[in-house]
Amino acid sequence: MSTRSRAVLLSAMAAVAALSLSACGSGGTSGGGGNTNFVTGHNGIDTAPRGKRAAAPDLSGKTIDGRTLDVADYKGKVVVINVWGSWCGPCREEAQYFAKVSKAYEGKGVQFVGINTRDTSTTPAVAFEKEHGIGYPSLYDPTGKLMLRFDKGTLNPQLIPSTLILDKDGKVAARALEALDDTALLKMLKPVLAEK
Repeated sequence: MSTRSRAVLLSAMAAVAALSLSACGSGGTSGGGGNTNFVTGHNGIDTAPRGKRAAAPDLSGKTIDGRTLDVADYKGKVVVINVWGSWCGPCREEAQYFAKVSKAYEGKGVQFVGINTRDTSTTPAVAFEKEHGIGYPSLYDPTGKLMLRFDKGTLNPQLIPSTLILDKDGKVAARALEALDDTALLKMLKPVLAEK
């Protein structure tokens, strides 16, 4: 291989690596256009006022452990949806907080659901949940089809992890397009849970 060919190949590989890394970042402010009625907060959490919230799309399918799950079955509860991948460093960092808060709110009108994306098999996803003490179900979405069902601008498939809070009526009340700790997660969850 000539020096020029090697340089071109290395440049191409660096570009691919940069794109791969950008798919798992610390978040951002844009969900990719569209009018979602979100009000951007100073803390990285966007909220949608009651009466202007979009209904969550059909979020159903197989979980990473082979069961069938339909998020619509949780209507009447506040649902925390966390989009994650076992390959994602920030997802590993936030997993402990999601495990902690999900356990603390068990039986209190809150249901956590993960959406595992871009894992080519369920094996690393199951290992991830076991390692981090995740006790709630995760839908298996290797190609991102579930994410694309949301109204344009709600989620950005390039920003993993992302978290959405659905109100008791199954509408998107809040979102964060970045990794969260327990304090940020609770700031997002508590106001929606307090709604009558």
